[in-house]
Formats: sequence, structure tokens, C-alpha cells
Amino acid sequence: MQDLVGWFNYGHPRNRFWPVMAAVFHDDSCLCENTDPIQTVRTCKGFALRHHMALWDVIVSCDIEGASDASIRNAVPNDFSDMLRQSQISHIFTTGAKAAQLYQRLCIPLLQTHGSDNVPMTRLPSTNPTNAGAKLPELVEAYSCVGRVASGKAVMQPE
Repeated sequence: MQDLVGWFNYGHPRNRFWPVMAAVFHDDSCLCENTDPIQTVRTCKGFALRHHMALWDVIVSCDIEGASDASIRNAVPNDFSDMLRQSQISHIFTTGAKAAQLYQRLCIPLLQTHGSDNVPMTRLPSTNPTNAGAKLPELVEAYSCVGRVASGKAVMQPE
């Protein structure tokens, strides 16, 4: 059960990730109002798999104060090398400026040491409620590229 909960990253009720994904894929099955967090994670995991998405945090651990990205210290990157070698992942999307910065600064050098740095990356706006300047329709438009890549209708160039 830990692995099921561990990968899930957009569970805050005000985070707009799942409403954006529902709009992008025209599939609202990820918008369940289930009060059981384990069932919610299973539902969202099923949605991600159905739409050919892998969701993973850029960092595996860090020191952080509350939820403030600006306070992140001692970040340890996730090593995506094996996952990239063993899958057909064609593009990496990061959600927010901090995730993109950490991916470029910490993950890419790690991927380079394993010869797995050939997957392009695109930074998308954060769906976090603190990014109140980005309205839902704008986020859906920005994230539409995820749907195109996942459906095989687009090949994107790196940022």
C-alpha cells in the first residue's frame, strides 16, 4: 500500500491538477469525491495509466518548511534512469518553475551519468492553488500538450 500512496502527488483538494487532466483528456473519472484516500489514489492511478501517463516527483526527499517551494533545501533527486530505459516515455513535463529548476539542476546530470538524458522536458505552470494567477481555462490550454503527447499526436521539442 505504501507504494500506491508514495507516488501520488496531487491530492490536495484545491490543487487543480486532476480537474485540468479531466478537461485535457475529456474524462472526469479522476474527479471522484471518494473520502477513502486509498480508493482515490487507485482511481487516479487508473486514470493516469489509461492515458499513458507516469507521475513522479522530481525529488525523493528534501528539507522543506510547510509547502513552500522556496524553502526547499538538501534536495535529493529521483533517479528516473531505469524507468526511462524500461518504458516508452517520450516526454517529461514538470509542473511549476521549481520542479523544472530542480529537474534541470539535479535530475539531468544524474540521467547523463546513466545515458538516459535524451527525453525532452517541458515546464508547465503549477496547478497548485498558490498559483492563483493561472485560471483553470489557461491551465487546460497549457496542459493540452500532455494530451497530444500521450495520444501520440505530437512530438514536442525540449524547452
